[in-house]
Amino acid sequence: MMNTLFCKTCINILWGVVMWHALFMAAQASGAIKGNMSELLNIAGRQRMLSQRIAKDYLYIGGHIAVDKATRQFDRSLSAFKKSQRYLSEAINDPEIKNLIAFVNMSEKELEATAKKPFSLDNAQLVMDLSESMLEGSQYIVDSLKNRTKSSGSIIVAISGKQRMLAQRIAKYYIAYQSGIKDKNTIMQMRATVQLFDKNNKRLLNNAGNTSEISQKLSKINMLWKIVYKFYLNIERGGLPFIVFTSTDDITGKMDHVTELYTQMKL
Repeated sequence: MMNTLFCKTCINILWGVVMWHALFMAAQASGAIKGNMSELLNIAGRQRMLSQRIAKDYLYIGGHIAVDKATRQFDRSLSAFKKSQRYLSEAINDPEIKNLIAFVNMSEKELEATAKKPFSLDNAQLVMDLSESMLEGSQYIVDSLKNRTKSSGSIIVAISGKQRMLAQRIAKYYIAYQSGIKDKNTIMQMRATVQLFDKNNKRLLNNAGNTSEISQKLSKINMLWKIVYKFYLNIERGGLPFIVFTSTDDITGKMDHVTELYTQMKL
């Protein structure tokens, strides 16, 4: 009799521990993210774009092309990247994501330090590599946030936001090749980026949830894309660095507006 009562007591205690742990984990999970998920996805997604724009501007400045514009953009982008990193760090309590944020911050600081040194091919390659680390970390954060909300709307926000990054990535690899980083990887990355942008562009155009305003803006982007993507693929010929700078910035700005419109929809 005593053994039976003892076993029942043990079971009750064990069950209570299990339930407490489950409730504790649920509370932890619910508090891991603060704020609107769509907005967080947009901000984290914009970090991908800024990682590529910062490197692109550094290369344009080093190549003495559109120096004034690239310098202003570099300073603004660096400041915006730091501000958004602080925001994400405050809004996200997940330990794994916070570690990624800390790592991205380290890469950003090293890039900034390198950018203050005299321009050289070695420094340019280092800036390229650091921008890839910043991009990879930012992409991981986007994926982690996206996995927490399985709505189709969050996927569209992520894709739309990625187009901003891809446009700046195109300009980065174009100017990198013109600056002297003329390896196969530069050409391969350019072609892969153009291909991915084109694929995402078609997916967004065919998205059933588009409002009339979004559809109109995507159509304008598509008209521009059909003209300029051929310039980007002629990376080995070169000769159009200013057109590449302005056209990719134009696409980035338009895609940023589209992403904001997607974000405002109730996902």
